Amino acid sequence: MRHIRFGRTDVQVPTVSLGTWGHGGPHLSEGISVGWSGHDDRAAKDALVAAHRAGITHWDTADAYGDGHAETLIGGVWEQVPRRDVFLATKFGWVREPGTHYYDPVFMRKQCDRSLRNLKTDVIDLYYFHHCDFGPKDEYFDDALALTRKLRDEGKIRFVGLSDWDSKKIMKFIARVDPDVVQPYRNIVDDGYESSGLKKWVDDHDLGVAFFSPIKHGLLLGKYTEAQKFTEGDFRSRIADFTDPKAIERYRHAAEAMRKRFDGHQEPVLHAVIGALLTDNETACVLLGQRNAKQVQAAAAVGDALSPDEAAWVKRMYLGR
Repeated sequence: MRHIRFGRTDVQVPTVSLGTWGHGGPHLSEGISVGWSGHDDRAAKDALVAAHRAGITHWDTADAYGDGHAETLIGGVWEQVPRRDVFLATKFGWVREPGTHYYDPVFMRKQCDRSLRNLKTDVIDLYYFHHCDFGPKDEYFDDALALTRKLRDEGKIRFVGLSDWDSKKIMKFIARVDPDVVQPYRNIVDDGYESSGLKKWVDDHDLGVAFFSPIKHGLLLGKYTEAQKFTEGDFRSRIADFTDPKAIERYRHAAEAMRKRFDGHQEPVLHAVIGALLTDNETACVLLGQRNAKQVQAAAAVGDALSPDEAAWVKRMYLGR
């Protein structure tokens, strides 16, 4: 497993790190499906242990994943995995106390303490703002930032992160937050990382960056042959491409091209779609969901950056150009 320096944190993390969104299981938040079906606690714990053995020692979670369930699973493996071996990230802000707004400082502190208990740790290595919705006219931003810095001063967190689905929103707040790490949504189909100016900011300010959903929730692997239906509580029920036969066929065709071009690789499709994101990004890793030991094995086999020409070709194939 290749490791990189995670920007100015100076921490070494694997280029393919462990995302635990799926470990929370199916879940509804304010009536919206935000989780994943097909979850199994035993398999997820096996994945955590297998990840450590494979050198995948940067784990990313959130208080919102199964309303703390994913955090609790991580907190349950420290007898098998030394806590000191894992660079542990979680997030806050997606969950809000009933009747209050996102990023209420009093509730934020409660959630931080809850995450520490769930994770069974004294300190969170990296604590992210989960999104950049700070209310009308950003009126809740200043108090949220002040509380986050206070948590850092108190020693409850080490580094501050900033995340959002939209890289432009991250850019709106990045100067004021001054995060150590950013976590944007990025894959070779949905990619605003460079056009938003975020890549330049990361490079200029020596930030770590963790790309989430790098395989577009599994779609880019080309494993689906027809439109998919997911149960209530599964986030994928809200992704249009899962019900679009043309998109599914395009991804299948592109994945087959990856198998042919990178046929000497153990995981040719995963190698291609992950490697293209790591091209020319020296402080970047990807967060890949790993819900069982088999997925860990696949993740551990990839993580090398493609050449610029290879990355451009991969993107063209998936975009159908």
